Amino acid sequence: MRIYTVAVLYIFSLLLCLSVYAQPAHELDIPDAYKPDPKREFRGVWIATVVNIDWPSNSRSLPERQKTELLNLFDEHQQTGINAVMLQVRPAADAFYAKSFEPWSKYLTGQQGKAPSPSYDPLEFAITEAHKRGMELHAWFNPYRATFDKNFNAVASDHITRLKPEWFFTYGGIKLFNPGIPEVREYIVRVILNVVDNYDVDGIHLDDYFYPYPIAGQRINDQEAFEKYGTGFSDIKEWRRNNVDVLIKALSDSIHAHKPSMKFGISPFGIWANKYQNPEGSETSGGSSYYEQYADSRKWIREGWLDYINPQLYWPIGNRAAAFDKLADWWSNNTNNHHLYIGQAPYRLLERKTAAFRNPAELPNQISYLRNNPRVQGSVYFSSNSLISNPLGIADSLRTTYYRHRALPPVMLWLDSVAPNVPRNLTVKPSAKGMYLNWQEPVTARDNEPVYGYVIYRFEEGERTDINDPKNILSIQYNTDLFYEDTTAVKGKHYLYILTAIDRLKNESDRSPAIATGN
Repeated sequence: MRIYTVAVLYIFSLLLCLSVYAQPAHELDIPDAYKPDPKREFRGVWIATVVNIDWPSNSRSLPERQKTELLNLFDEHQQTGINAVMLQVRPAADAFYAKSFEPWSKYLTGQQGKAPSPSYDPLEFAITEAHKRGMELHAWFNPYRATFDKNFNAVASDHITRLKPEWFFTYGGIKLFNPGIPEVREYIVRVILNVVDNYDVDGIHLDDYFYPYPIAGQRINDQEAFEKYGTGFSDIKEWRRNNVDVLIKALSDSIHAHKPSMKFGISPFGIWANKYQNPEGSETSGGSSYYEQYADSRKWIREGWLDYINPQLYWPIGNRAAAFDKLADWWSNNTNNHHLYIGQAPYRLLERKTAAFRNPAELPNQISYLRNNPRVQGSVYFSSNSLISNPLGIADSLRTTYYRHRALPPVMLWLDSVAPNVPRNLTVKPSAKGMYLNWQEPVTARDNEPVYGYVIYRFEEGERTDINDPKNILSIQYNTDLFYEDTTAVKGKHYLYILTAIDRLKNESDRSPAIATGN
């Protein structure tokens, strides 16, 4: 993930070199009245753990403090309307989860390899709490970064850089896995499958770091690996690109073989290739993942290896070198009917360098632009703390306008197209706190998949019972409880309630009969 703190100044140097800082936005046909809120939309946020960007705020704090901080983040994001969290669980060949064969992260405990005390499993805790709040939890991995600084002596005795030093090259002062070594790719697949098999995550998410971003005066030291493993390739660049392709395809096959309902997505650099480099590229003039990172990100989604792609479009609308609008359109034409979530940049609202990002309407205009494109299914924001800090009122805009109604994540029919059956025997009775709903689980669906949760709709007396309008969603439950208490029901008012069931991939059943009541 493109990180905006001092720890990643070199990334900003790259951006400057690529001349992609903003130019004044030109006029676009963005309607003053935005479209009605969609019932289905992916609304994600990245929670970065590397160098404690978002969480935990202090790697030496006690677990109870860390838990409280994470709950506060989740509560803030739930209130903003976020329905998915990308939690960084492997920032540098280390772990934010207990069931790992890699050492505990120093960003969790202050020392790599040191377990939290008192003991807890941060990923398990995060999954449980996210699901309580109706949010998906995607485990975010950095696949190839092995260290984040030059202090190689501080890594744990069982860190992979000590156990397999021949697997790494040093670039930009940090150690990186060599993607051209087959054992490296097998190891990374094994690391990720360990989480797939042992945790109830909703998705596996990779960031934009494959081969390293270019640094002037440095070269990738992989000639020896090319000579050993590059049979059939005359061009080392094509070999590097193939190395990344092989990993992505292996991950896709393995993840879906282990858990067919598991979502797999990647958040690449926003430019695949510029048109001047490749006639199929975008009308841009910045760095590109295809030529500079050897990451053929367009291929991965077009081949169906990914369930979603989440390009980082951290530029303004109308930017001369890399326009948000042009890139959003380009990606929407290249996703092969799979999901496209756009990475957006509230962190840039904290900058003072870019005129467009000093405009409070910039990110809202971007959301409106995306919603006018039916091939875009949502957004993910970098990063958690910058969104919560509410620069230029962006979190307020989400909470009160764009995300004021709940939304279900979009379905992935290529993974599962069978919806649950209708919940049975809904009853509604007055309770001390409001209205108490109770029901029976549906008959098992024809694919034998169990129910994952329920959606509860509420309508006022005389109101049209339209379950496609998200304003009528009262609650989205990611659990199999057969009851719900509506504590917001107003005494003396008459309501209608409707219930549906959802499965793991959020396919929704037909509606139950509407139950009328008054209290």
